[in-house]
Amino acid sequence: MIHIRSAGEVEKISQACQIVRDTLFLMEEMVEPGVSTLELDREAEKFIRSKGAEPGFKGLYGFPATLCISIEDEVVHGIPTDRKLTEGEIVSIDVGSYIHGFYGDHAKSFAVGSVSTEKKELMEVTKACLDAGIQQVKPGNRIGDISAAVQSKAESHGYGVVRELVGHGIGTKLHEEPQIPNFGEAGKGPKIQAGMCFAIEPMINMGTPDVFTKKDGWTVCTNDGKPSAHFEHTITVTETGSRILTI
Repeated sequence: MIHIRSAGEVEKISQACQIVRDTLFLMEEMVEPGVSTLELDREAEKFIRSKGAEPGFKGLYGFPATLCISIEDEVVHGIPTDRKLTEGEIVSIDVGSYIHGFYGDHAKSFAVGSVSTEKKELMEVTKACLDAGIQQVKPGNRIGDISAAVQSKAESHGYGVVRELVGHGIGTKLHEEPQIPNFGEAGKGPKIQAGMCFAIEPMINMGTPDVFTKKDGWTVCTNDGKPSAHFEHTITVTETGSRILTI
């Protein structure tokens, strides 16, 4: 079932989204060579709780942390540790919050110090994939229009689009219907209607689209060891298009 949210419900989702937006602004200030991912996680949890919210990921499905922090060839769901970031790496940070019965979800990839031109381009294109997907969000379009736009943008640059992980509806649960793949055929899938709320999140690999999960049961990595980038916004469908709630 795909929920159509009232204006009041959308504003509650928006409140959760403003918290995760500001959490990633804080993370952007903190990301630098020598900082540990566990330190980032602790500061993020402290910040979210200071806003009267709860970390949206911590304890969900058994995940042990506030942030998913994924470095280089780690695509998503990396678990924070005492491992320190190193100059030249890219790091993807995904964060959720829960307040007033609703969730917000947001992710960005960051450069750690100075990174290669290839890694900069990967991050820029992944962000462009997200923008392309969001542009397809309007009443009367279909979920496949989002998927096809993301896939076309990524593959035009020779990048791999992860198949095993998808975007999703969001509301009183972090993951709701519909699933929003980053690949697919335009004109297919459920019709988009005003009041729907989505988390659109391209996960784009520099090389192969194929991935595997580490022995920790969480961290998803690229099969070829090449870097991956991840950007995500939570949006709501309006009568004329969309409104990004995490901006």
